[in-house]
Amino acid sequence: MSFEEKDILKDSELLDAYSRAVVDVVDRVGPAVVSINIGWRIHPQGMEQGGAGSGVIFTPDGYILTNSHVVHNATKLTVVLNDNKALEAHVVGEDPATDLAVLRVNAPNLPFAQLGDSNSLKVGQLAIAIGNPLGFQSTVSTGVISAVGRNLRSPDGRLIENIVQHTAPLNPGNSGGPLVDSRGRVIGINVAIIYMAQGLSFSIPVNTAQWVASQILSVGRVRRGFLGIAGRKREIDPRIARFYELKNQATVQIEAIEPNGPAQRAGLREFDQIVAIEATMVSTVDDLHRFLSQWPVGQPVVLTAIRGAELLKITVVPMEAP
Repeated sequence: MSFEEKDILKDSELLDAYSRAVVDVVDRVGPAVVSINIGWRIHPQGMEQGGAGSGVIFTPDGYILTNSHVVHNATKLTVVLNDNKALEAHVVGEDPATDLAVLRVNAPNLPFAQLGDSNSLKVGQLAIAIGNPLGFQSTVSTGVISAVGRNLRSPDGRLIENIVQHTAPLNPGNSGGPLVDSRGRVIGINVAIIYMAQGLSFSIPVNTAQWVASQILSVGRVRRGFLGIAGRKREIDPRIARFYELKNQATVQIEAIEPNGPAQRAGLREFDQIVAIEATMVSTVDDLHRFLSQWPVGQPVVLTAIRGAELLKITVVPMEAP
């Protein structure tokens, strides 16, 4: 056998191994992937047909992960299983800040997918997207993890961190479906594509999805701290930074304060500049959101703020965000 023939054989063996890996994953995970049909919505101008998306069953008793934007404000939800069986579903809870939602169908012993660990993802590893793009049920596309740790804005404007970027092609209708690794574990929930771009698809990391789902299933919602302020990024006066030995180049300046909110009750004022929350430096509103999403609601927190030329320490008790 010539070297050229041996190379062709090796390529064929690699292709067969790749194909077997994808087929095995689809056989295992495909039955847990569902199509979500949105019922009629009522608007002032009349009635309008809803849309469609994807989801993945993650417990045998019918809990489903999908995107919040897929099911938000839906009046009726129908989930179609891999065997074309249709079931009515309801929203258990949703979290627009991460664009995630949990649904429930009333059926036992359903096929379900295993959730993996998105913190262990490596750039270049195989990524398989399963969903229902443009209404074509149980469609499979493949690619690789092209980047980790990306940031993306949710529909409500909050920053979603550690987004997984991959090259598995997505289309409208893939939203809410799973991104799966070569061992059949869900590593992300597909959320977005960049139109007019090639190979730019994004998924919410499964670790975020597990945290959101646990919050929804335990208390019915995701609880986040709320200070009751509107703010904007503002560069810090270099003289003040030098005098107080601050490392910030920017702060969050308070532009408005909600009446009787945590900030007002603590004595914060408009035009105060927040420098730090506890020991965490603050330069943007996203920094505040990031900290408060992990801080226990109702537990006092110390803000460091500049008022005029004075550096203040102010204790605030965050409320649950409305």
